[in-house]
Amino acid sequence: MFSFMQKTRGFQRNFSVSPSFPLLPLQLPSPMESHVWFVLPDEFKSVFLLDQYMELLSPCEKENVLTMRGDQLQKRALLARTFVRTTIARYQINNHVVDPRSLKFKKNVHGKPELAWESDDGQCPSPLHFNISHTSSLIACGVTLNSPIGIDVEEKQRKIKNNVLALARRYFSLYEVEHLSAISDSEVNRQEFVKLWILKEAYVKALGRGFAAAPFKTFTIRMKDATNSGASEVVVESSDHPASLTNNFLNWPVPIMPPYAWKRIKQVMLR
Repeated sequence: MFSFMQKTRGFQRNFSVSPSFPLLPLQLPSPMESHVWFVLPDEFKSVFLLDQYMELLSPCEKENVLTMRGDQLQKRALLARTFVRTTIARYQINNHVVDPRSLKFKKNVHGKPELAWESDDGQCPSPLHFNISHTSSLIACGVTLNSPIGIDVEEKQRKIKNNVLALARRYFSLYEVEHLSAISDSEVNRQEFVKLWILKEAYVKALGRGFAAAPFKTFTIRMKDATNSGASEVVVESSDHPASLTNNFLNWPVPIMPPYAWKRIKQVMLR
């Protein structure tokens, strides 16, 4: 399994192992750090290994995987759930690695999955936050400590069947529509639309609200110039909550090394 960790101050790579071997421990993210891990579903060809992963899931997760139509959809669903469990289990909460089978999850009122954290005093908010996104060829999981995170993954060459500006007028804010209207090159226009869309997806996922509770038209994405590290600072202006404007967001375009196609990752952190 290939995984990749992104930090706000550079990149690191690490290789995970099958559940037959002990999980290698990880240090928790620092307060100003986020970890982003990748797996490539096409690299998993062992039926034996996939069967082992199935044993890490809860009965409900197994049922959800098996109800997926088609082998590839089942495989991606299995890998996504296993990926979350084995990634979170490696972090040294209370100074030890936990069994990925023992992790429990819940959903907030809008359906966002969260870690169900239990202490000696009963359930309490988890210090670890995570979010997951995937395409047919990549699964990404972001992890932060005491800080909500949203992450969205799209193919860089994602096709758009409808007219870009028509979609923008339907879903985006006036500023974003004007920004796209000023771009004459159709390919650049498409790329900028996709970039805005996935930043918006990541933002509402970080809020834990989803599209229905935070329609894209209710906030505006503005991007400042990229820093030396390659990240762009993102300013989010909300028409619903104008007092909560923030520029504590990062936008990272992340490549997967050859021979794999480049993907674009958008990560949003709420600080």
